[in-house]
Amino acid sequence: RQGGGSGGEGTEVGLGIFFCSLHSAFEHITLYSFIFSVIGWLAMEVEQEVLSVLEICKRGRAAAQRMQTASNELKNAALAEIGKVLESRKGDIEAANAADKIYAAEKKLSNTLQKRLDVTGPKFDQMILNTEGVAKIEDPVGKVKMATELSDGLELYRMTCPIGVICVIFEARPEAGVQISSLCIKSGNALLLKGGKEAANSNEVLVNCVREGLEAVGLPKDAVQLVSTREQINELLSMDQYVDLIIPRGGNALVKYITDNTRVPVLGHADGICAVYVDKDADVEKACNLVVDSKAQYVSVCNAAETLLVQRSALSTHLAAIVKSLSDAGVLIKADPESLALIDSKNVAAAGAEDFDTE
Repeated sequence: RQGGGSGGEGTEVGLGIFFCSLHSAFEHITLYSFIFSVIGWLAMEVEQEVLSVLEICKRGRAAAQRMQTASNELKNAALAEIGKVLESRKGDIEAANAADKIYAAEKKLSNTLQKRLDVTGPKFDQMILNTEGVAKIEDPVGKVKMATELSDGLELYRMTCPIGVICVIFEARPEAGVQISSLCIKSGNALLLKGGKEAANSNEVLVNCVREGLEAVGLPKDAVQLVSTREQINELLSMDQYVDLIIPRGGNALVKYITDNTRVPVLGHADGICAVYVDKDADVEKACNLVVDSKAQYVSVCNAAETLLVQRSALSTHLAAIVKSLSDAGVLIKADPESLALIDSKNVAAAGAEDFDTE
């Protein structure tokens, strides 16, 4: 029971106890995911009640001031610690992720979105490797990019510095939160994250891992905070005195809504066609590997290749090998008339005009 005091009304919080017999590994993970989902959501709701959007922004601003002066060694130590925490919490992360995947299946979300939700197996390992990779990058802060002598004794320098408090809105992919956090930590910024509701459990556990890693090395855990609801984002859009940049990673409708409803600078994007260009001097084997990787390694991501552009003088030397590699990977190729005449494959069809400008 929370609140109320003497004679006052409070909130009753109860936990039912039940017994059941589990006969398979799937039932174990399903039960674990269910329990995690209930408790995880309860904990998240309590935190949201305690912290207003204004308080979140104030904490972010205070954390940003400390991150701006953090040494490269300390930031790298935080990234290394985050990797260790992620590894130690692997079971919790997998359980949270399973709960999100069950939710997505029940809501009949698209297969593409459900694939993006997964953060287990190779994707989990890559998430940790990416964090380690960011630590190896040269410190981006304090680099002189330009120096000009305006007059005797008066010199103008352009130097890299942290932005401050960055709000990033992203969808579906839980590991993106860790990647974004790593980049913000390395560059000395504070971060407010808003992930999609379909990945709420995964995001909660992953962000807590990041915060734990920051705190372990003496950096403020509020350098990374999770904003959980759309209502909080709407309120956050008015916090231009605390937030320095908003980056919406989603569809055009999201980017337009954010841009139209805030005075905070927005780093947005539009639809884009990802193309691979093959030059006549390219190594054929390397070209085949790169083209297949760009398309088939992870089809559901937004930067998977849509268009293959082959230099005309390379058609006779490169195209057949590339098409065979794509076909072996299960890719359907839609070719223009000139290319189609040179291709002998069952996985080829004639391209229409719309195929060249469809993301």
